[in-house]
Amino acid sequence: LLVDCADRIAGLDFYTGFTVAGPGGEWIVSRTGYTGEHGYEIYLPNIDAVAAWEELMDKGADLGVAPIGLAARDTLRFEVCYCLYGHELAEDVTPLEAGIGWAMRLKKPNFMGQAALLAQKAAGVPRRIVCLEVTGRGIARQGAKVLVGDREVGVVTSGTFSPTLKKPLALA
Repeated sequence: LLVDCADRIAGLDFYTGFTVAGPGGEWIVSRTGYTGEHGYEIYLPNIDAVAAWEELMDKGADLGVAPIGLAARDTLRFEVCYCLYGHELAEDVTPLEAGIGWAMRLKKPNFMGQAALLAQKAAGVPRRIVCLEVTGRGIARQGAKVLVGDREVGVVTSGTFSPTLKKPLALA
């Protein structure tokens, strides 16, 4: 099924998608990957998942297609300083603080939290998520204090070692 859609997939712009009828129901194919890479996501009924996985592994083998885990997604998102819900994005962190104000439309009529976001924007955003390169040994873990001298200026929201950049990174 995915081979039949290759041209449509190749033509997707970022943050777009399409639907296609799969054997077990509707599939959604989108280019909304959150790693900074040119990637795609497929949403499909559970009944189709095993066959789709096997087709991807079989037909993509000559292209080097291989399974990866969440740790790979995390290192890729760190290298481009992308936020992740439950870490940099949470109920107590606004989109403005997380640096993703571009992803919302404040002029959209009446949405939950609009007044608070407009007020925060007008008053100035009091804190921001920032990308950090960790010097020295070790990895900064979630909850670790960020210090400037002996003054606490923030807290690490997530951290990992970047195999591409060969250094520890953190978001705080």
